[in-house]
Amino acid sequence: MTSYYSPITYHVPPSEDGWVLKTILQKRMDVSRKLLSRLKLTEQGIMLNGERVYISVRVNAGDTVEIRMEQETSEDILPQDIPFDILYEDEHLLVVNKAAGMIVHPTHGHYTETLANGVVHYWAVRGEQFRFRPVHRLDQETSGVLVIAKNPYSHQHISEQMIAGTVDKRYAAFVHGVPAEPKGDIDGPIDRDPAEPHRRIVTPDGYPSLTRYEVKEVFPGRAAARVELKLESGRTHQIRVHMGSIGCTLIGDGMYRHPLYSKAGQCLEAGGELPPAEREALARVAELDAAIPRQALHAVRLSFRHPIGLKELVFEAPLPPDMALLEEKLRRGAGA
Repeated sequence: MTSYYSPITYHVPPSEDGWVLKTILQKRMDVSRKLLSRLKLTEQGIMLNGERVYISVRVNAGDTVEIRMEQETSEDILPQDIPFDILYEDEHLLVVNKAAGMIVHPTHGHYTETLANGVVHYWAVRGEQFRFRPVHRLDQETSGVLVIAKNPYSHQHISEQMIAGTVDKRYAAFVHGVPAEPKGDIDGPIDRDPAEPHRRIVTPDGYPSLTRYEVKEVFPGRAAARVELKLESGRTHQIRVHMGSIGCTLIGDGMYRHPLYSKAGQCLEAGGELPPAEREALARVAELDAAIPRQALHAVRLSFRHPIGLKELVFEAPLPPDMALLEEKLRRGAGA
């Protein structure tokens, strides 16, 4: 017997009397074309006043329209008892504060110990059936707010908000040096680095990418700064690449390192060494990088409208211990 999630319901107002059901589904219930095709093939996918009907019928004022989605599971994900921090949960959404070092979804070579493994186990223990559907991703070493949809409708709805630019994603980062301007936009196309495909670079032929930043605190000696960032696009490694492009690499980032490292390597290959001033600067950079075991980047805030009812939801996650400790060291003058 097919099991369904709770129905999503819409009551037809007098102003929509006589509308075609398909129009109600698409314009009022925000059902995408893809989901609509799926619902049409589902036994109780589309119901009008408790009866299955064609989407070409016309509705009357006071009618009740319901859509039902079949319950799903992530059968390819191994449930594991892995703790994670829940910020919010209802029948449509799960919002978590992802820990640094945790991969979001199993990938080649990482089939276990991911957030997905822990979430699937958590649902199974509660006797619930959902497919693991993260609406967006965070890099393995980036911590912070992450939203997971529990059904296709919620996933579609929030994804469309992201495409429309109405989802507000804010990050906190600690960077080497201080941006030239206290606030600004970094508008630089991003694509793969041809020499190292796992890395990204700013290139004229890349995909349009926009990051807005604001300096929140400058630390002693201007060795580092705390920056708040807002993403207007969602490219892989976008913040790390964009901040590096303005000379402010993230502290602790082992992939997108401060340019002094490569310069020192080039000097060594040529049989020389950095000038004394640059050697001292590199030592200060290395001191800060050693103060945190990953890039100092945290998804501190996320806001969007709930798929059902469109109430605005705002979620915040405080700095994790490793970044809070780094902040303390910077305020005491580390790296200055």
